[in-house]
Amino acid sequence: MTNALSIAKFGGTSVANYEVMQNCARIVAGNDKTRIVVVSAAAGVTNHLVSLAHTPMTQQQIEETCQAIINIELAILNKLKDKDAVEPKLNDLLDEMRSLAFHEEILHRDDLKDQLLSMGERMSSLMFSSVLAEQGVKTMNFDVRKVLRTDSEFGEGAPQIEEIEKLSKQLLAPEIKDAIVVTQGFVGADEEGRTTTLGRGGSDFTAALLAEALDAESCEIWTDVTGVYTTDPRITPAAHPLPELSFEEAAEMATFGAKVLHPATMEPALRKDIKVFVGSSKEPEKGGTWIVRDCEHEPPYRAITRRKEQVMVTVKTPKMMYAQGFLQQVFSIIAKHKLSVDLVTTSEISVSFTLDNPANSVAQRLNKETIAELETICDVKVEKGYDLVTVVGNNMQTAIGVSSKILAAVSDFNLRMICFGANPHNLSFLVNETDSDDVVRKLHSALFE
Repeated sequence: MTNALSIAKFGGTSVANYEVMQNCARIVAGNDKTRIVVVSAAAGVTNHLVSLAHTPMTQQQIEETCQAIINIELAILNKLKDKDAVEPKLNDLLDEMRSLAFHEEILHRDDLKDQLLSMGERMSSLMFSSVLAEQGVKTMNFDVRKVLRTDSEFGEGAPQIEEIEKLSKQLLAPEIKDAIVVTQGFVGADEEGRTTTLGRGGSDFTAALLAEALDAESCEIWTDVTGVYTTDPRITPAAHPLPELSFEEAAEMATFGAKVLHPATMEPALRKDIKVFVGSSKEPEKGGTWIVRDCEHEPPYRAITRRKEQVMVTVKTPKMMYAQGFLQQVFSIIAKHKLSVDLVTTSEISVSFTLDNPANSVAQRLNKETIAELETICDVKVEKGYDLVTVVGNNMQTAIGVSSKILAAVSDFNLRMICFGANPHNLSFLVNETDSDDVVRKLHSALFE
């Protein structure tokens, strides 16, 4: 049973300074259904925190990086009408951040990294709560760690769905009757109360998890673009926003690199059939994209995505012709390290697959361990410098002429791997990173212009 509850999430650029926070506060105050607001860290803060958590620095460099964060936060604080009430709480958070940044074990302990990385959201929720109160609504700043239970995999905490629902109904539901609750995205806690994080981009995921736990009607993702586009507008100015998408299309787009959505966001929405809206907090009047279970119109081509920093791994054994167990061994090793493989192609004696490899990520660490283990059973060749381009649409493998039109558009480029037919919603290929902008432009021109 869904109730007329909406959860609004604001990304880093939407809470970057006092003025943009005011825009967001007006959006919240203008919608009676919005009772929970999830915020990211102010733009730039998370990048500084990631540097502190992952990069060896001198004492002076740590000091300078902390100061850069403090400057962003103080610029917001100094414009608040209720500055005196917020300042002591902010100072406590800044002291906690500094002591973690200077902690001698920070580079070696994942639990400390997560504590440090949570600071940006904790500060921006404190500030936003105050900005929202200036709109004349009753607000409270709520610590999401009380309800967002995860396992203890620091850096990529896996949400415990049933526990989140139980705790949210117990602790969060009573609060939203009297006040608009402002809380943190990206942050959770394990059962021992230790701070965890959900991985980069996890604020959308938080909003969707809370929407699921409280049976919300909709989840609004407010960002700096007016909805989900046919492709990244920075690659081609001809890209345009889509009025609607199905959950499946949106999930494919998020998985294959559409930055507007976090891939995991669709899962909770799909489980409880919660509508998801994506719009621009700078221009809310322009509308945005609604993501729903069933669209009125489901075209063969909907959008083009690109995911950078892909690694192609080829494993080869001359014995494969006789070794039925070889594939099983390879995929058991991949599964053991919890790696997500996107494209797979096989021949008689070799298997090639792609792995996502963003710097400083859990994936990068796992990739190294996985490759080392694979080398114990076969020859392994690792190639970098690729991007994954995906055309997302509907009934692609059954509609006549769909694949030939796509491949004709990119006939001038070297495609390293092609994956098609396993899923009605996408056709993906691996291209050299130097070609990917051109590939996307050519495809967009052929399919959407």
